[in-house]
Amino acid sequence: MLIVSKYLIPKGFKAFTVFPFVILNDKGLKQDRVLLNHERIHLRQQLELLIVPFFIWYGIEFLVRYFKCRNRNTAYRAILFEKEAYDNESNFEYLKGRPFFNFVNK
Repeated sequence: MLIVSKYLIPKGFKAFTVFPFVILNDKGLKQDRVLLNHERIHLRQQLELLIVPFFIWYGIEFLVRYFKCRNRNTAYRAILFEKEAYDNESNFEYLKGRPFFNFVNK
């Protein structure tokens, strides 16, 4: 389900996914196929980890990577979940054949 709200999105981001919602900061993003595919990949990841563990893993991994590199953007892009989503966001067939827990291979 898509929700548009610029107030629910962290600063510097276009979208945020919390199963089963994809929250966008602008209604024009509903037409952005690449962004929506990226967020669908996160939905699949969240389902695989039963939602709450996904966010715990995500938060811990971000903190570990941030303390290593001291750069918020670099730490964010190095998170396994984000690497999988960015690497495959333009592949609109990716989720059809995506292996289970594929983010661990990044």
